[in-house]
Amino acid sequence: MTRTPRGFTLLEVMIAVAITAVIGSMAAGVYQQVDRAASAARDQGERYAGARLALTRMSRELSMAFLSNHYDSARFRDRPTLFKGESDQLLFSTMAHVRLAQDAKESDQAMVEYLVERDPVSGKDALFRREKVRIDDEPDRGGRKDLVATHVKGISLQYWDLKRKEWVREWSTRTPEKLNELPTRIRIALEIVLADGRTEKFTTQARVAITTPLEF
Repeated sequence: MTRTPRGFTLLEVMIAVAITAVIGSMAAGVYQQVDRAASAARDQGERYAGARLALTRMSRELSMAFLSNHYDSARFRDRPTLFKGESDQLLFSTMAHVRLAQDAKESDQAMVEYLVERDPVSGKDALFRREKVRIDDEPDRGGRKDLVATHVKGISLQYWDLKRKEWVREWSTRTPEKLNELPTRIRIALEIVLADGRTEKFTTQARVAITTPLEF
């Protein structure tokens, strides 16, 4: 007696399809969670790296801040090199400029400014750096502005007054009491909003190598 093979019933097919769909949706959910976690970890790492890179760059350039009494007094009413620091922004002359183009008519001297402003792309506050490769009588104008660190909550700057033996929140070589003196150290605190919503503070100090004006 030959037995005819029995196929799947419609109910069995529907149950199998339903089980497969459930397993597929669970796998897709797990994949999405893993992808979100990986994306958050990458974003978190990028913000950490960006903050550390910004502080390293600021520290390097501040360590090479300088003043110079060698300038054309007939052209400049005030000494063009300066250091003007406030609690949340900084403008100074430095010898840390790096020439990126071959045979560029530039030296290692430049005016550099750091400040926190709104990033037009993300709509969040960010740390910007403006560099002017030619020092002239308009240090607060011109140059190139670049984004240094994103998702910045704030920056705090303090300057070590060696004579008074204390940290101060402002320093300007355009004032008589600080005319020929740079702070020996600058303390920088940068607050970054991380991808998980927490705020992390990154701190460092820069030691200025030459604190008195150069004479030629």
